[in-house]
Amino acid sequence: MLQTNQLNQYYGESHTLWDIDITVPEGQCTCLMGRNGVGKTTLLDTIMGLLPVRSGHISLDGVEITKLPAERRAGLGVGYVPQGRQIFPLLTVRENLEIGLSTGRTKRKNIPDLVFSLFPVLKEMLSRRGGDLSGGQQQQLAIGRALVLDPSLLILDEPTEGIQPNIVQEIGDIINKLKNDLGITVLLVEQKLPFARAVADGFVILDRGRSVATGTMDTLDEQLIRKYLTV
Repeated sequence: MLQTNQLNQYYGESHTLWDIDITVPEGQCTCLMGRNGVGKTTLLDTIMGLLPVRSGHISLDGVEITKLPAERRAGLGVGYVPQGRQIFPLLTVRENLEIGLSTGRTKRKNIPDLVFSLFPVLKEMLSRRGGDLSGGQQQQLAIGRALVLDPSLLILDEPTEGIQPNIVQEIGDIINKLKNDLGITVLLVEQKLPFARAVADGFVILDRGRSVATGTMDTLDEQLIRKYLTV
């Protein structure tokens, strides 16, 4: 589904990503893990096209997308829910959702029923401004906005950050439904280990901008956790 090969990124003269090789298998959830500041969000922004690649390659379903702008990647089926959600606070829930209609793979004219079946609260709040929603509701809106694109790949950057436990559980259930029932591939950044174990099939650990470990979730042992994940 998604592959990066020898991906390098810089922030000014600082080398932030070093020869990153990752594979995100189709129809699975892969969790990108690591302590704060190791390059996880930088990698997601690079995959999404929000940061230019200094060197290396990114491919989606075998198609090179390294130099494509972010809006072209969205049109190829990549949905992105950034850290902090970044909804439009002065627009209504309906307007936030409708923004993605013209940029997705299928160029929908109406918000798909899937969004409201997954997040019924959004249907009840269509006329409410995004900024008036709770943090959990805003996260649901952000995920719903990405799903309007009809993505084959959904990228989520710390979707449980600052979210109340019942919504965290709901988001986990939805990720499992998306991959298991709808075949959507998920690339997830997540700090909460129990949540990652509940939804992810595999993991990639970053440390100081390098990929240092990868495998299936059942191979994420205490040694790796202590070395790369505990604070």
